[in-house]
Amino acid sequence: MSEAEWTDIEKKIARTAFNQAYDREVEALLKQVREQASTLVELSDLWRLHDFLSARRYEFEGKYDYQYSVLLFVFAGLIKEGWIDLNELDGLDKDKLSKVAALARM
Repeated sequence: MSEAEWTDIEKKIARTAFNQAYDREVEALLKQVREQASTLVELSDLWRLHDFLSARRYEFEGKYDYQYSVLLFVFAGLIKEGWIDLNELDGLDKDKLSKVAALARM
C-alpha cells in the first residue's frame, strides 16, 4: 500500500498509534533494564544484559518500520503483542482496519 493510498487524516491516526506503541514498548523496556541492572553482581551479568539489549535493539529496529507499504503488518504485530489496540486505529479506512484485524488474528 503506497503513501498515496493514505489520506492525511489516516496518516495522523497512524502516526499517533505508531508513536504510542513505540513509547509504551520503550517504557516497558526501560523498566525491565532498570530491574535487570539493579541485580548485576558479576561481570557475566553485565554481558548478559548487553546481549539482551543488543537483541532488543535489533528487534526494535525491525519492528518499528514506518513505511506505508508495510504499516498494516506493523500494526497487526503491535496489536498481537499488546502495544496498541485496534480501536486506536479508528478513523482508518474500513478495509485497512479489516486487514489489520485479520492479520492480528493470524
